[in-house]
Amino acid sequence: MKTAYTFVPSPHHEFPEHPERPSRLDVLEPNLDSFGAERIEPIRATTDEVARVHQPKLIRAIEDVCKQGTGLIDHAPTYVTETSFEDALLAAGGALTCTRAVLNGNAKNAFAIARPPGHHAEPHRAMGFCIFNNIAIAAQDALAHGLERVMVIDYDAHHGNGTQVAFMHDERAGFISTHQWGIYPGTGWIDDAPHATGRLVNVPLHSRAGDETFARIADAIFKPVVEKFRPQLIFVSAGFDAHWNDPLTSLGLSTKGFYTISKKLVGLAEEHCNGKIVFILEGGYDPHNVAHGAAAVFGALTNSQFGNEAHDPSPYADPDHESRIHEILKWNGIAG
Repeated sequence: MKTAYTFVPSPHHEFPEHPERPSRLDVLEPNLDSFGAERIEPIRATTDEVARVHQPKLIRAIEDVCKQGTGLIDHAPTYVTETSFEDALLAAGGALTCTRAVLNGNAKNAFAIARPPGHHAEPHRAMGFCIFNNIAIAAQDALAHGLERVMVIDYDAHHGNGTQVAFMHDERAGFISTHQWGIYPGTGWIDDAPHATGRLVNVPLHSRAGDETFARIADAIFKPVVEKFRPQLIFVSAGFDAHWNDPLTSLGLSTKGFYTISKKLVGLAEEHCNGKIVFILEGGYDPHNVAHGAAAVFGALTNSQFGNEAHDPSPYADPDHESRIHEILKWNGIAG
């Protein structure tokens, strides 16, 4: 079985000078056929599938506001155009298509490359450049098709607040988020979800947290949480804005770091989920970082040698996170 991927560029979902724009994918797109993965066509999500996560009132409101043409719908700013409702349904559908390909055995693993992104969208509101929560919709679809437990691991630079809210009271769904503390959306502290310790795990990071910190977190936090929760499928919110020179954030990953952490996540899926893992694109606002980060993910998924062709090590010192990691482990009842 091959690695599969979907590609939903949504070329008409665009707002003047907005960082979440179609050109994010311009460097990546010409190289998609070179990664040894099989492209599959996404099927548009239905409103019923979206309604497993989002309130029907929100879905109708998004459809209605898009008919009015291009405009801003929140302060992030999140925008819509005349095509954004259908674009968002197809982006969610790209995640669903990848998930189903993995579940039915047509693909070993998969990567949904789609925009608009999703992890900030909460059940009752679109926000943070996100219309519908693609990864939460895919997770709920997997549960609806018979899985008992799924887990989302989010390494976008921003906290995946929408996914956390969607999973807040669903004990079948686990969530771990690494994110730069103190930036948008302002959520994601260690004690956000005191009723769900060990299931909803937040890992707020200092600025410039880099390759060594993320590798340490994968071993010290991701591994024991996955082992305890025992998901049958792992989803990954792959945000390449965690790169050290992203224009909107200031974490410290390099392309090699994205490969290392993605490889560790694939290894966890092989150990605990029979290899079932689906990556879904979130942020990343430098087109070269997105292209290199996606190449790193494909390298991990296809078990290919990856020589860090980008050669873009962070010029910043990686801050010490040992006390923070200890605090997270203690809060979540994980032996450190």
